Amino acid sequence: MNNDQHPLLGALGLCRKAGKLLHGYDRVQENALRGKVALVLLTSDASDRTVSHMKDACEDIVACEQMPLTSADLAMLTPKPAAVFGVTDEHLAQLCAKYL
Repeated sequence: MNNDQHPLLGALGLCRKAGKLLHGYDRVQENALRGKVALVLLTSDASDRTVSHMKDACEDIVACEQMPLTSADLAMLTPKPAAVFGVTDEHLAQLCAKYL
C-alpha cells in the first residue's frame, strides 16, 4: 500500500496544520491525563511496552488505538520520530477514528 495515499495520513496532516496534534509519549500521556486529548493513536511499530503502558494510562479516560501507519510513515509530521500521537480536537479525532 502506498501510505502517501492512506486517508489517515491526510487526516493527521490536517490535525497538525490546525495545531491539534501532539506527539511523544510523555507529552501525550500528560495531556491525556488532564483530559485535553480526544484520541490517542499508537503507530503499528510501537513497542509492546509502549502500547501496554499507554493503553493502561488512558483506560477509562480517552480512547487509545493502534493505527495502520508506522513511525516512518508519519516522519513528515514530526521533527523527530514518534510512536505516540494525541489529537486534541474532538471533531478531528472523529475524522481520524473513521480511518482506523
